[in-house]
Amino acid sequence: MTSLRLAIALMQAPAPAAAAPPPPDYPFAVGEKLSYSAKLGMLTLGSATLEVASIDTVRGVESFRLRFRLKGKNAFYSLDDVLESWVGTSDLISRRFVQDFVENEKPTHRLYEIYPDSGFFRQQGRDTRLATPPDPLDDAGFFYFVRVTPLEVGRRYSYDRYFRKEKNPVTIQVVKREKLELPDGAKVQCLVLHPIIDTKGLFSKRSETRIWLTDDARRLPVQVRTKFPFGTITLRLKSMVLPGTTTSAMSR
Repeated sequence: MTSLRLAIALMQAPAPAAAAPPPPDYPFAVGEKLSYSAKLGMLTLGSATLEVASIDTVRGVESFRLRFRLKGKNAFYSLDDVLESWVGTSDLISRRFVQDFVENEKPTHRLYEIYPDSGFFRQQGRDTRLATPPDPLDDAGFFYFVRVTPLEVGRRYSYDRYFRKEKNPVTIQVVKREKLELPDGAKVQCLVLHPIIDTKGLFSKRSETRIWLTDDARRLPVQVRTKFPFGTITLRLKSMVLPGTTTSAMSR
């Protein structure tokens, strides 16, 4: 009878919970902060930062809050542009996107709520629902998407993932390899990327943006060069705070 009772008890016991899948192995983590000098031609314009600012929850989904800020001023033009993106920690899919631009003291604010499971997005202040493609990404999210994407020199990649469906495809051309120096003095090979999104932002066709990404496991954006109406801005990595390292590296 004892064996029978034990067998019945085992049959009635709840099944053990399935083990949680291991977290994705990304080359970045919360606390990573990359700081850049911003130059207009040979002239110092200002600075920029690119950071994994925090972990937030968007409609129940754990998400990275990614933040890019470019701030500069000269005699003819001033800007303080901020892009913020909330992407899922498990899937790197965009769920919220904010653009806060102040250019020549004229502010522009746009907030997009993105619903990838339902296939649409809303823009704050507009009573519309517009379709998104599967697995949507925004401008800031693409910075981190390319850091986890296998890339080969000479290849051109096309993605129908920009959250505004009519702006697709996004293309990334891997132009060449080029050696650049990191803030700690190390010289590393970089992949030179030419990304294009059919928008008026950083990755527009007119901007002719180039991104230098370290060709190693870290995939650090070392340099970004893009055209603005008033000239070409070059962002060059001058300091980096990398989680898991004992010190932050500064340019020498």
